[in-house]
Amino acid sequence: QVQLVESGGGSVQAGGSLRLSCEYTASSYCMGWSRQVPGKEREGVARIYNGRNIYYGDFVKGRFTISRDGAKNTLYLQMNSLQPEDGAMYYCAAGRTSNCRDYWGPGTQVTVSS
Repeated sequence: QVQLVESGGGSVQAGGSLRLSCEYTASSYCMGWSRQVPGKEREGVARIYNGRNIYYGDFVKGRFTISRDGAKNTLYLQMNSLQPEDGAMYYCAAGRTSNCRDYWGPGTQVTVSS
């Protein structure tokens, strides 16, 4: 069982930045971030596979960077140039396969005002 705890969410103005952190108890083949707004499906934001292969959602467009510090058991998501449509609950995720859905954190809220 992998436990995940996110932090770093908050409210920013459009164009601002936030860095999300996710502390985990054990690493998995896939670790990443997803987000969800009410009434919509959860969507993948960024993932790291096998510690080195990285995937970003099309909407990221070079604005976000995912990274991991193995020594601290922490996953990060640096988000720059935030837009109102980036506002969502952001979840840390881990999985034994590429779908990265076996474990979830409780989420951290990101709000972006125009």
